[in-house]
Amino acid sequence: MGRRNKREMIAPELTPLIDMVFLILTFFLVTTVFKKDELALLLKLPTTEQGAGDNKKVDELVIELSDSEIAVNGKKSSLEDLPALFAKTEKTSLVNLRIDGDVKYQRLVKVLDLLQQNKLENISLITEKNK
Repeated sequence: MGRRNKREMIAPELTPLIDMVFLILTFFLVTTVFKKDELALLLKLPTTEQGAGDNKKVDELVIELSDSEIAVNGKKSSLEDLPALFAKTEKTSLVNLRIDGDVKYQRLVKVLDLLQQNKLENISLITEKNK
């Protein structure tokens, strides 16, 4: 009588694999929480040689302006919605304008007029520093 060859089935250990999956999942969950400065529009900002750093303040309004869209504090909006948003904003708030380099001047003037009508005068234009 012949002897049968019994082979053991080799199975990979799943415990370390599951540990790694949970570790990677935890990493991505934690890193996405820290993405608070995410902005709504992709803009090509003008560059400057010198300038102050980005000092984020509590009472600030960030307006992003492109040729076709506008966003306020990371949420897309429209020019018609701006007067209501500006009316709710404190008059001493800092207004940061991030304007795409290709935006027509008339579009910028409309936003500046709305800011002036609502007496929001603490305005700064955001640029990128030359590298």
